[in-house]
Amino acid sequence: MELTTTQLDTITLEIPKADVSFLEALVNRLGWKIKRDRRSMSNYEKALNDVECGCVNEYDTPEDLFNKLGI
Repeated sequence: MELTTTQLDTITLEIPKADVSFLEALVNRLGWKIKRDRRSMSNYEKALNDVECGCVNEYDTPEDLFNKLGI
């Protein structure tokens, strides 16, 4: 019997957490492997997401900011 090597390809997927158990079952059935990248987002990346979502407050002057904060 001749042994051949299988070429592997790495794919990154972003899926909802609710579907992870389904994906794990599928992976186990097919004999694949899952490697999770649990890197957390940096503060800079979180700030960029806030800007994209519109979760940013803008003030015309520092005094406006201080008044809003009650200082």
